[in-house]
Amino acid sequence: MQEAAVIVVGAGTSGLAASACLTRHSIPYILLEREDCYASLWQKYTYDRVHLHLRKQVCQLPHMPFPPSYPHYVPRKQFLQYLNDYVNHFHIRPSYHRAVELAQYDDAHNLWRVQARNRSSGEVEDYAGGFLVVASGETAEPRVPDIEGLDTFKGKALHSTGYKNGKEFKDERVLVVGSGNSGMEIALDLANYGAQPSIIVRSPVHFVTRDMMYFASVLLNHVPLSTVENLVVILSRIVFGDLTKYGLPWPSEGPFTMKLKYGKFPVIDVGTVQKIKSGEIQVLREEINRIRGNEVVFRDGKSLPFDSIIFCTGFKRSTHKWLKGGDYLLNEDGFAKQKFPNHWKGKKGLYCVGLAQRGFYGASFDAQKIADDIASLLQSQSNTTNH
Repeated sequence: MQEAAVIVVGAGTSGLAASACLTRHSIPYILLEREDCYASLWQKYTYDRVHLHLRKQVCQLPHMPFPPSYPHYVPRKQFLQYLNDYVNHFHIRPSYHRAVELAQYDDAHNLWRVQARNRSSGEVEDYAGGFLVVASGETAEPRVPDIEGLDTFKGKALHSTGYKNGKEFKDERVLVVGSGNSGMEIALDLANYGAQPSIIVRSPVHFVTRDMMYFASVLLNHVPLSTVENLVVILSRIVFGDLTKYGLPWPSEGPFTMKLKYGKFPVIDVGTVQKIKSGEIQVLREEINRIRGNEVVFRDGKSLPFDSIIFCTGFKRSTHKWLKGGDYLLNEDGFAKQKFPNHWKGKKGLYCVGLAQRGFYGASFDAQKIADDIASLLQSQSNTTNH
């Protein structure tokens, strides 16, 4: 049995932020990570050309800003260097290869008991702590839809986490499934490498530029959301023109409304729209019905041949499988049930960080709130004991 004041599950950026904030309060913790490195999504499962879509000021982790020399929109390589410096600065030492299988509160001893399988040895290890911080991330396990005939597809079929760049897809007909930011940018990358990408866009989507998002975030501190949203929609139509003739219908709700209501982010365009207008990226509106050989058959009965399929279909979370007694804090999909900013604290020392769909800014907010709260509770316990 290994014990510490706090058990943190997950060494992604949220777990690193929580660890740094606990360190600032000199609170001992154990950080459990199932992969062999911290921030595994960024180190192992992102494509080469990815940059932070928002300006660095809103993406930095707590208590350590990005270097002034970094560009506004930080590329993957520099972001990894920043994370490495962050881990070293706060002396963060995760326990790797630890896959949590059970976490439940022990009422008799007033602490959390955690069981994690050591993926190197296969043994189950026991941990205990007065507080449990769930930082297992919004992007835990790749989600690939169950499509009839997918196992018979003759070409390459992979999730976006397995995509690095379009070099190996040159001259290929590639179907991109999923029209979020990853899907749109991977389609762009494929086109830049000489592939022939098609992207399925089933629902209306908002396109904005990086600068639109930045100035919108600034205005939201001073102007009502509806006003900012209307301004962004008007600017988007001016910048991108009428996209309906390219198979991209306008949503009936604003971009920030859709984000708050459905967790659907606007697409931050970095060149994809121009490729769609030029015909280098084809937009498809129909859902896949089944796959037959190298033919993809759509719901309307039409079919098209493809050499490769890339699924940019998001992630699923497995928190509900191992966290017992936390369903009042997290929903069945692993996200916080309560709305920001009242979502991060549960009962009996249970917390969640980075699960409110608010990006790096939200995770930093959570981490600092959690560390401050734990520090306050530990101080109260200490005062009571001394008294």
